[in-house]
Amino acid sequence: MTTTPGHSVLVVPVPGLEPFVRSRWEHYEPGWVSRDPAFTHAHITALAPYLPEPTAADLDRVAAIAESTVAFDYVLADVEEFPNGCIHVPPRPAAPFVALTEALWRAFPQCPPYAGEYGVAPHVTLDQRSDTVSVSTTRALLDGLLPARCRADRLELHWYEEGACRMLADWKFADRAHLVEVSG
Repeated sequence: MTTTPGHSVLVVPVPGLEPFVRSRWEHYEPGWVSRDPAFTHAHITALAPYLPEPTAADLDRVAAIAESTVAFDYVLADVEEFPNGCIHVPPRPAAPFVALTEALWRAFPQCPPYAGEYGVAPHVTLDQRSDTVSVSTTRALLDGLLPARCRADRLELHWYEEGACRMLADWKFADRAHLVEVSG
């Protein structure tokens, strides 16, 4: 069996879509399904790939960015498809996710989003187009789950490796009420 080396990813979890997204992983890539109950398969990528072995100082930089990001609400409603066949749902608004990615990228310029292959397009990956999978079939499977009103309240550091996917760390975003109280 050939295994690929692991990699780390900074993500915003999307718990409301976890059962659906996890079921797709179980169908396509069962070896990549995490046994870690803290790991969220449904997520919006903030920065990937991230550092293979972040230092304490690197994690402190991530913590500072997370702690300065105010938790925000967003909606997942429209199932779409990228040109490569990735079926996904973008968050609305996307701007807070783009700002988070840009802040992380400025802090870690050696880690361009998606290794510089794609632009920054926040999304939750749902499936992959095939002869039996399309935007319409995916939309039908999601019946009742969308639109989903969500809250981005934390950033997680995930490790992806076949048979060993797990969460390594997490950081809470700032609460607006707390910021007003502290600054007031």
